[in-house]
Amino acid sequence: MSAAALDHLVVAGATLAQAIEYVADLTGVVARPGGQHVAMGTHNALARLGERVYLELIAIDPVLPRPARPRWFDLDDAAMQSALGDQPRLIAWVARTDDIVRAVARSTVDPGPVHPMSRGDYRWRITIPDDGSRPGGGVPPTLIQWDVAKHPADGLPDAGVSLVELAASHPAPGTIRSALAALGLSDALRVTYGPVPRLAAMLRTGRGLVTV
Repeated sequence: MSAAALDHLVVAGATLAQAIEYVADLTGVVARPGGQHVAMGTHNALARLGERVYLELIAIDPVLPRPARPRWFDLDDAAMQSALGDQPRLIAWVARTDDIVRAVARSTVDPGPVHPMSRGDYRWRITIPDDGSRPGGGVPPTLIQWDVAKHPADGLPDAGVSLVELAASHPAPGTIRSALAALGLSDALRVTYGPVPRLAAMLRTGRGLVTV
């Protein structure tokens, strides 16, 4: 298995429209509609951050039926929904690998079982805990393996927004650093101590540097 690599950042909103407006106000870029995740009861919009790196805006889709299982990324959690009602926020990041089974075996923080997923022409496998939670509060990465040649960032326009740095705080930073090292991701995320898990991404935009 080659080392994992940053694939995308996940910004959630109480609604997708709210998340799109939030990112547009910050960056000047309006994310493009993606589609529905029927199995998870969510929908998304995307904005390019670089070559095969993108920003995913995600929210519960009110049109879709509630799934039989908990939605991913803690989206069914009451505290999460309350926080998103105040403001959309960066809640997780996703790292891609070419061998997700082996990557899961190497992970020192359990990312959850691997699930096959699809949206339109895209097919992928992704780790989702059975309870829909974010392991480590979203500081360790969700793992993904794309099963089609085309990547979501390939068709997105370069709007002049790029990732400068991804950083996090966590009450057990050493545990997180060890988990990152096991996946070859030590350089992808800077982790410091903090009383609660928190992610932040610095982006370079046409409006200057912003933090999401």
